[in-house]
Amino acid sequence: MTGTRTGGARESSPGAAPAGAASGPADREGPKPGRGGRATVQKAKILLVDDRPENLLALEAILSALDQTLVRASSGEEALKALLTDDFAVILLDVQMPGMDGFETAAHIKRRERTRDIPIIFLTAINHGPHHTFRGYAAGAVDYISKPFDPWVLRAKVSVFVELYMKNCQLREQASLLRLQLEGSEKDAGESKESAGLLAELSARLAAVEEQAEALTKQLNDESTDAAAVATAAHLERKLTGLRRALDALDPGTGSASSLPSQN
Repeated sequence: MTGTRTGGARESSPGAAPAGAASGPADREGPKPGRGGRATVQKAKILLVDDRPENLLALEAILSALDQTLVRASSGEEALKALLTDDFAVILLDVQMPGMDGFETAAHIKRRERTRDIPIIFLTAINHGPHHTFRGYAAGAVDYISKPFDPWVLRAKVSVFVELYMKNCQLREQASLLRLQLEGSEKDAGESKESAGLLAELSARLAAVEEQAEALTKQLNDESTDAAAVATAAHLERKLTGLRRALDALDPGTGSASSLPSQN
């Protein structure tokens, strides 16, 4: 099994690129938007924390069948450093480690807003009884497993948390897409409302001009003074009629026939 170094932690996954190779977008965790806005699910990351290399190797052998990205950390400090930059589906944390032990590491993880919701499975080679187990749960662990453990049971427990993580990632992606669609709809609705208000104002102003033009035409016809003035007024009315039809065509809620000015 090959791996790469990421933030002081060793990262490995089945079929991974050779050591030292730069990771591409496809290596990152969580779902990514695919064609047509659909989310393409990528591999989740699982953090393995143990100060003994042989224990990390054993965990990798057990969990490799899940086909997810496995990230090694040989100390609590390395684990916290890896958690600064990457998102993880679950953390397998050894209790007995020199320096910062598993309980202290878990306390730091739970204090950080970014990492407080990541499930932690404690692994320990020493069973100190119910009090020790209670301390593990009090530190924020979702499970507490004593070594030697059944590989099938451990793999099944981890797979459940991986599946939950992937579902949550998909829900977040769908929520993000829905939010973008709603924002677009609200923007379109706002623009439509603004356009409707502008059309109403133009229609009101045009109606006032139409009324004045009709009164002028009637007055000129009654007085029969200047033929040129009468012709100009009639031409103005025709222009106003064309404007009214054009304006009514822009407003789907108004019938053009009913909006034509009176020709009496």
